[in-house]
Order: sequence, then structure tokens, then C-alpha cells
Amino acid sequence: MLRSARSVSANIAEGYGRYHYLDNAKFCRNARGSLYETLDHVITAQLEGMVDEATLKTANELVDRAGQLLNAYIRYLTERAREV
Repeated sequence: MLRSARSVSANIAEGYGRYHYLDNAKFCRNARGSLYETLDHVITAQLEGMVDEATLKTANELVDRAGQLLNAYIRYLTERAREV
């Protein structure tokens, strides 16, 4: 769980460092995958009794919001790449 959670911000940072819109978008898509992988780990932890329902609900809300933000950023990067 820790690795997938850290992978989200690491992929965003790596994409930003590429200085090319489409490369950045690719890494943001990877980040989005890691985001949902992390949610899957939290779901599994809840099913195994390691976290409570409230924690799962909070994680789901955070993932939804982060996913929305990533999707908007990916859309922005893709549009900018078309303009160049």
C-alpha cells in the first residue's frame, strides 16, 4: 500500500520533470493507476478488518477528488500538446 501511495506523487513529479506535455500526461496516467491501486489496498484492508468503514469512506472520497484533479490536469496537458 505504501509503495502504490508513494508512486502517485512520484509519477506526477517525474512527468513534470519531462518538460513535454504528452510525456507529462503519460506519467499522470500512471499516477492515476497507482491512485486506484492504493484504493484497492484500502478496500482489501477493510475487508480483512485492518481498517474501519469510516477510513475506507475517507479514502474513497480522497481518491475520487484526486482522480478528478488528475483527469483535469491530463486533459489540460493533452490540449496544450495539440496547440504546440
